[in-house]
Amino acid sequence: MAVKHSAGILLFRRSAAGAPEFLLVHPGGPYWTRRDLGAWSLPKGGLEDGEDPRDCALREMAEELGAPPALSRDDLVELGSVRQRAGKVVEAWAAEAEFDPATLFSNTFAMEWPPRSGSEQEFPEVDRAEWFDLAQARRKILPPQADFLDRLLEHLDLPTD
Repeated sequence: MAVKHSAGILLFRRSAAGAPEFLLVHPGGPYWTRRDLGAWSLPKGGLEDGEDPRDCALREMAEELGAPPALSRDDLVELGSVRQRAGKVVEAWAAEAEFDPATLFSNTFAMEWPPRSGSEQEFPEVDRAEWFDLAQARRKILPPQADFLDRLLEHLDLPTD
């Protein structure tokens, strides 16, 4: 079985005090409704065959946020990759930009819900986005993706604690 690959962008900004804040998204759909801590992610999505991972990351950010900041490949800082619990490999980049979570308008997906009901329902890929300080982001983000926070802090020459 082939390993699934995703690519995404960790957006960050600086608070009034100069501390970094990170934009994370919460997955939509009925399986994630009650999950919070350890459930959030950077905006990301599946890499298509032959697609450049940076192009995928930019496309997925647009699909999941709806009105993303205007970024180019040159704006992206490489953060490397992590392997998530189910084996999916996520490649990430970072970019400093603003985004208003109130403008979130995510793509949707269809699935049978409730299970075995024969009914298909539409759900947003992302049901909300929020800016978090470092301590909050560490609690909210999927554990393997927390490495991206540390890598960005190292790039910015900021302490990781």
